[in-house]
Amino acid sequence: MKEIVKLGLILLLICAVSALALSFTYDLSKDQILAQREAANNKARKNVLPDAENFKPVSEEKFKEVVSQNDKVVEIYAGYKGEEIIGYAIKTLPSGYGGAVEVMTGIGMDGKIKGVRIGNHQETPGLGANATLPSFYTQYEGKSIEKELKVTKSGQPKDNEIQAISGATITSRAVTSGVNYAVEAFKLVAGK
Repeated sequence: MKEIVKLGLILLLICAVSALALSFTYDLSKDQILAQREAANNKARKNVLPDAENFKPVSEEKFKEVVSQNDKVVEIYAGYKGEEIIGYAIKTLPSGYGGAVEVMTGIGMDGKIKGVRIGNHQETPGLGANATLPSFYTQYEGKSIEKELKVTKSGQPKDNEIQAISGATITSRAVTSGVNYAVEAFKLVAGK
């Protein structure tokens, strides 16, 4: 019986030391992790709204208004050139084949989509993961926000259509939904 208690105490001690080491490591690296995450988000914002010199989050009030209508919108930043707002960078999390797909959409004040980038996702490599390739996401650039975007599987896409990724229609629809969510958010915050 003493051996079992001794073994249990040794295991408890090992677990406690491991937990403390893990906690200490996390505390040391959390600021660096947050800084890297923010740098990646800034890069994505700049990619989708390249003419913006800096970005500022919209007011908490506006953000809550948007989220109350669509909880797939997770971030809205105004892009500035000097003191003028030239557009908005909006991050959405639509559901794809493998889970949530992070979609960053840039929309200019002229009512045109300036860029789309795909961030974190769990889509199938070689299929849905191809949404991260320029051959897919550049299709959105220059599209008007006047009509809802749709996915087409075949033929030449119309003005409001996006050509689906072969074998990854669910992912294509998810990204397009994310862009459409961003358009609706843009209309609310920009008053368009």
